[in-house]
Amino acid sequence: MSELARLTAITKSFGGVRALRGVDLDLRAGEVHALIGENGAGKSTLMRVLGGEMVPSSGEIRIDGERVDFRNPRAARAHGIAIIHQELALAPDLSVAENIFLGELSPVISWGDLRARARALIDRLGFDIDPGRSVGSLAVAHQQVVEIAKALSRKLKIIVFDEPTAVLSTQDAERLHAIIAKLRDEGVGVIYISHRLEEVLSLADRVTVMKDGEVVGTKAAADLTIDEAIRMMVGRPLAALFPEKGPRAIGETRLEARALCAGRLVRNVGFSVRAGEIVGLGGLVGAGRSEVARAIFGADRLESGTIALNGQTVKLRSPKDAVAAGICLLPEDRKLHGVVLDAPIRVNATMARLSAVVNAFGFLKNALERRLVADLGASLKLKAASMEAPVSSLSGGNQQKVVLAKWFHAGGDVIILDEPTRGVDVGAKSEIYGIVFRLAEAGKGVLIISSEHQELFGLCDRVLVMGEGELRGELLPPDYSEENLLSLAISRRSAKPKAA
Repeated sequence: MSELARLTAITKSFGGVRALRGVDLDLRAGEVHALIGENGAGKSTLMRVLGGEMVPSSGEIRIDGERVDFRNPRAARAHGIAIIHQELALAPDLSVAENIFLGELSPVISWGDLRARARALIDRLGFDIDPGRSVGSLAVAHQQVVEIAKALSRKLKIIVFDEPTAVLSTQDAERLHAIIAKLRDEGVGVIYISHRLEEVLSLADRVTVMKDGEVVGTKAAADLTIDEAIRMMVGRPLAALFPEKGPRAIGETRLEARALCAGRLVRNVGFSVRAGEIVGLGGLVGAGRSEVARAIFGADRLESGTIALNGQTVKLRSPKDAVAAGICLLPEDRKLHGVVLDAPIRVNATMARLSAVVNAFGFLKNALERRLVADLGASLKLKAASMEAPVSSLSGGNQQKVVLAKWFHAGGDVIILDEPTRGVDVGAKSEIYGIVFRLAEAGKGVLIISSEHQELFGLCDRVLVMGEGELRGELLPPDYSEENLLSLAISRRSAKPKAA
């Protein structure tokens, strides 16, 4: 394979902070080169240097053997480099065709030609998306396709994907992987950044691990295991990410769901979670797991069935009712439903129980709130410049900790965690796992929904498996395996879970 790009001794400093410390990286034509590491390792900064969004403090970049100095993204694009960021850079009110050819728009436009060219690019990617449709009306997966088509509209040599599957379903992620394989076959060089190590090892040809702004090493993906990759990233193997399961008192039933029905994906679902117990809810995407959580939290209307808390049947018509009753939900999409991104950490942390930080006249007790939030941040190891910083300024793992801080402050006996470590690096995952164990040790009933099977097996006392809106069965630790979980998930007969 010919060499498309070589970055040599790249450094980048922000004030006194060195984000990149002499990084070397090369990319060949027709390969997928994965870049992995914890948040703050320097991966995205390095790609912003390659994409012309940042100028390196020192070092050199060569494209096709020629030294280049990118002073802006336009210069990088002129050399065939495209960056697909996790936060998509699209104009939601414009059409698909307009977004793809945004740089070509002029006062005189042949709309028929523009849409035909857009259609050809989208067809090349194997999707059926109307070029005249507004981008804001598309699902996230289809918006990502528009971003890729936009990159393909120019002569493309190198494309960088930064956490592309963080918000995609399994099916959409597989379709994206097929697109990447097609680009590789066409000779495009692909740099792939992801926290999902299983997909990295199945997709990539080579893997480079970064830590603290430096390259730890580069290996062929075929020669790398998940355990070894994690050890290179954080200095310890996969098993060490999960806290030791010490003795934990299991008490009375905290939550009991009885014959819940809510739409097509919650059909006659019943289970219980006891005090001090961590129960997993596994299955394939679309099985109804998140819908069960939303129904219990009062976000979706129950058609039938009952919910009991600490032995008392409760009627939950809204999330407000659920919070008042003692149920907390860390939602699947933290940015949409878990936090107010532009608001300070302090505001987000106390919003679920403001009564604790206001006086009898409804005025905020500022000193008390600041003290409470500082204590919450310290106990959760929240990393932020200050508690006044907007949540949008935080990494994914720290944003998730803000949601957890909100529920720690609100109290409650039942904690539902829906995809608690999605888009979170392995170091932050380990810290979140420790928080989950602390919740259980404090006597909370914990329900965890996760698409990462090893996460369920490493945390949970038992795992309930859903398929097509029904509970298909239960796994206990001696039976934990991906084969057993998937076998239950795709079976047509539902099996009543064993008694808690």
